[in-house]
Order: sequence, then C-alpha cells, then structure tokens
Amino acid sequence: MRPHVLITGGSGFLGVHVARLLLKKDFKVTLFDIAPLDAKDLIGNVEFIKGDVRKKNDINSAMKNVTHVIHAAAALPIQRTKQKIYSVNVNGTKRVLEAASEASVKRLVFISTTALYGIPKHLPETEESPMEPIGQYGQSKLLAEHLCKEFIQKGLDINIIRPKTFLGPERLGVFSLWFEAIYTGRRVFVLGKGNNKYQLLAVSDVADAIYKALISDVTNEIFNIGAKEYQTWRKDLSFIIKSEKSQSKITGLPVIPSQVILKILEVLNLSPIAAWHYKTMPIPSYVSIEKAQKLLHWTPKKSNKELLLESYLWYKKNRNKIHSKTGDTHRASWNFRLLNIISRI
Repeated sequence: MRPHVLITGGSGFLGVHVARLLLKKDFKVTLFDIAPLDAKDLIGNVEFIKGDVRKKNDINSAMKNVTHVIHAAAALPIQRTKQKIYSVNVNGTKRVLEAASEASVKRLVFISTTALYGIPKHLPETEESPMEPIGQYGQSKLLAEHLCKEFIQKGLDINIIRPKTFLGPERLGVFSLWFEAIYTGRRVFVLGKGNNKYQLLAVSDVADAIYKALISDVTNEIFNIGAKEYQTWRKDLSFIIKSEKSQSKITGLPVIPSQVILKILEVLNLSPIAAWHYKTMPIPSYVSIEKAQKLLHWTPKKSNKELLLESYLWYKKNRNKIHSKTGDTHRASWNFRLLNIISRI
C-alpha cells in the first residue's frame, strides 16, 4: 500500500521542502496548517487541510487513513508570548500525539531543536548533553519531547530530530537582515568578532534526515543534525560577499552592550530578534551528527557557505516580492525596520 504521510505545519518553510521530497519517494502527502498553502508547485499534487493542531476535531479528522506523521508545526520565538508558544508547541503536540496514537500510525517524526542545549558548553553537543533551553521556545520544545517519550511508553513509534538552524531557498526570517545588507552593500553586523564557529544546516539535508527517520528500522531515538562542513561567521559570510562582489564589510559589535540593547528591544516588542539569537550568535555552537550518520545512514551534503550562498541567491532573485509582506514565520520577511534604521546610523 502506498504510504500516506501527514505533515503538520505543512505550509511552512520546512513543510513544503519535506513534501517535495516525499512526493518523489512516492508518498501520498497531506499538508495540515492553519496558514494557507501558497507553494504553487505543490497545489494539486498534495492534499491540503486547513486546521489547527490545538483543536482535537481538526487533527483527528486529518489523521484518517494516514500511515506516517511528521509533526513540524511550531510557534517560533518571534511570536513572543508564553501562552501562544506553549499552546502550539506543547498543547498542540499533545493533540497530535493523541490523534496519531488513536489512528495507530506506523511512525511519527517529531521536529525538535538544538535550542534545547541552550548556550553551548559541551562542544560538540551530543544527544546526551545537558539541556538548558533559552526562552519560551526552547523550553516548550523540551516539554514536547517529554510528551513524545510518554507516548513512546504507550506504544507509539517516534523518532525525534533536533536540527541546527536551517536555511535554503524560501527561507527568510532573521537571515534576511544580512541578505539585505549584502545586496545593498551595507555593513553586515555580527555580535563579537565573528570568529566563532557556528554550524548551520541546509533545508534539503533536514528533509533527507526526516525521510530517513520516517522509514528507518531504527525507532524511538533522538538525532542531532547539522552541516558537516562549517567555519566561522566571518569566513562563511565573507564567502557570499566575495562571490557576489558586494561592497559590504563584516563589522563586529561589542557583545554585552549589543545584547543589552537587543534585550530591551525584545521586551518592548520592537525587534524580532529573540534571546536565542543574540545569546548564542557570538559563541561557538555545533553538535555531533555521528549518531544520525551511523544509525540513519544520513550525511549532510551542503556546507555552511554553500547553503548561505544558495539562500542569498534566492533572496536576491525574489527580493521585490519578498518585501511586499511581513509575517512571523520562516517563509515571511520579519519586520526589521527599527534595526535597519539603527544599522544605517
């Protein structure tokens, strides 16, 4: 029987990339999201159900005849309030797990985050490293993982993926601040000197890891995933600037004063940059991917500089369309108006 996968958060950045891969793998794909599906290449090739993971009837109805589930729906740090983040990331996850259990699905893959480790202290972070999440987003994902473990004990087959920050074509969010600076030849600001190694991840490699976690004989495991090749912020961002012959220069900002300012702007809801961004950006951050390589036979294909350049070129090509709307997901341009004014000064 042809496998049938339900992807929650299916209209989002990760959801659409995973859907494209699974269609190639001959899965029947159903996307479930509160936001409409606007990926034109998927419309007509997938089933789309508009619904809310927090609503029992919505998710139970979507789960009918489904064999596999990818739970990617999440409220991001930009959404600020504890109530909203927890309602989606914790309560919504519980609803999805309950519905998947009742439907007796073969496998559920939960998309967690390496934000669970907080400020990196045990490099590279492994799946067994202590978890000290920063902010409501990381804390909510930790609680969601606890729920997954409860349902594993009840017999639900679950693999958990903890990806590093990932990007690729159609990814906007915080990276659009740097991409716009490079496009216009302005200074590219980083916290600190930019000499800290920071691991990213291509969305195509995330999708491949999810696919392998979905079909693997390995079950009820947790996997860190990230790029295999990565350098410092300064080196990787300089690669784009040099490749594009931009006049931009990377400029380091003093860490503590910048973090104080960004925290004030965050509290006043004047900047979309959250504590997770400004607390981890100036320090080395990378995870071990050995477990995923060994058990899932997964290997990332793109380096930091390759995926940054790929993402920038997509931004450059679609820039005019991008700036016509803002939002609070990875597929929307975030409102950096105040930060742009400050950077110009």
